[in-house]
This record gives sequence, C-alpha cells and structure tokens, in this order.
Amino acid sequence: MRLERGAVVLVSLDPAVGHEQRGARPCVIVTDPEVSQDQRFPMLAVIPLTGTPGEGALYPAMRPGASGLTKPSWALIDQLRAVDKRRVVSVFGVVSRAELTAIDDGLRLFLGLGA
Repeated sequence: MRLERGAVVLVSLDPAVGHEQRGARPCVIVTDPEVSQDQRFPMLAVIPLTGTPGEGALYPAMRPGASGLTKPSWALIDQLRAVDKRRVVSVFGVVSRAELTAIDDGLRLFLGLGA
C-alpha cells in the first residue's frame, strides 16, 4: 500500500506515556512518499488529530470531506510521532493542499526550521 503525504490514516498509538495521544485515532502522514514506500524504512511520521479545538499555528484546523474525517478536527503538531507502518489500521482520505501547507508551517515552527 502506498501511503501518501497528507493521507489521513487511522493509527493505533498505544502504548502511550504521559501526555502523548493514545488509542486508535486519525493521523496525517507527513513522511515523503518516496521514503515511506521504501521497504527499508518501516516508519512513518504522523501528526495525530483531535476533535478538541486548538488555537495557533501548532493546531491547524482540518475539515471533514475528502480527508475522510466526519467532523471538524485539529492537527496536533506538538504530538509529531514516528510510528511503524504496521500501526496503520486503515486509510480515510487526503487533506487539502491548504491544510497540508498549514501543517507544514506548524512543523517549521515546532522544529525550528525557519521560514
């Protein structure tokens, strides 16, 4: 299965520790597809989503629709995680280009990568 950057997938995040997001929850894949399809790299970088509204660049809004989400959601940039591909339970859809750009802007801020 080819997992595209910007795909919304259901990921089993347990076990979790402390304030980490837990359980099976939708996440947005942020790994480059050329890396994620290579079998030598069994990991994906994902951003968990939540239905709890967030404010600021680290919590961009995601709309229901083509993403496969059924309700408004927010990306939790500060919960960026590397997960094994085997944690992916199913694929829902893909976020819009504007939503992926907002995630990228949040990642640049969170990781200190500049403009």
